[in-house]
Amino acid sequence: MSNNKNYVNEWRWSAWIHAARLRTLPLAICGLVVGNMLALHYGRFDALILGLSVSTALLLQILSNFANDYGDFIKGTDNVHRTGPVRTLQSGAINARQMRRALAIFSLLSFMSGLALLWVSLPGLNWKDGLFFLLLGLASIAAAIFYTIGKNAYGYRGLGDVFVFVFFGWVAVTGSFYLQFKSMEPLVLLPATAIGLFAAGVLNMNNLRDIENDKAYGKITLPVRMGMKGAIAYHYFLIIGGSVAAIFFQYYVFGAYQTLLLSPLLVVIPHLIRISIRPIPRMFDQQLKMVVLITLMYTIGLSLSVIL
Repeated sequence: MSNNKNYVNEWRWSAWIHAARLRTLPLAICGLVVGNMLALHYGRFDALILGLSVSTALLLQILSNFANDYGDFIKGTDNVHRTGPVRTLQSGAINARQMRRALAIFSLLSFMSGLALLWVSLPGLNWKDGLFFLLLGLASIAAAIFYTIGKNAYGYRGLGDVFVFVFFGWVAVTGSFYLQFKSMEPLVLLPATAIGLFAAGVLNMNNLRDIENDKAYGKITLPVRMGMKGAIAYHYFLIIGGSVAAIFFQYYVFGAYQTLLLSPLLVVIPHLIRISIRPIPRMFDQQLKMVVLITLMYTIGLSLSVIL
């Protein structure tokens, strides 16, 4: 009996780990790492602020993944015709009531982690800054939940790319930079834009993979609106635009020699060629991972420029 109980508990844990979608978590912290490393470059850094920033971002990403699982399941978008990995509600590994409870728990954990981050960052911030970041934190929680949940879920209206660009890019990079440095440097918007465009590229690969199923079930993503060719052209804009912003900032701030640290970004060339030659769902799922890798390589390259 004990062995059976242990097996059930282990199975449930594996279901929640699957629902958390671990492969999405590195992307969630790239913007924060970039923002904190830039603050270190400009002369201010607190490791506790970095740690709390990362924990808040990871909790928000898991919350978002749970909410997407729940929202797509309730709307019928997750079904046997979908190309991507089988979701936990779709498979029956987790039921809707359990997922609603998890959404409440991770909303609370995200809020508490965000409050702790603000508390540690408060020295050097005025009350207006504190209020602004508190509202920004609440907006981040709302954005994580309402991507697919509710009648007006913005992910079903083609607005997911905008929110991903803003929250993964501008908010993550400039917000974490400001909490460390206590003021803003305009040039930081360039790496923030690069991260935001790459993150939108990840979402675009995801939506291209699911374009036919999304169209059938009323999820009007940008690929559904623009069609396959338009969405691939849009993807070129995202990846090339992000690369240009990244390289320009790297050259202007760190110089030509350290710009070579971004040479791994050359993988964008075969990436863009592959999605043009074989625009099929399975290829898009493979290349989704490549865009995540591109974002990670940029984050590592910029971080090395600061440290070396």
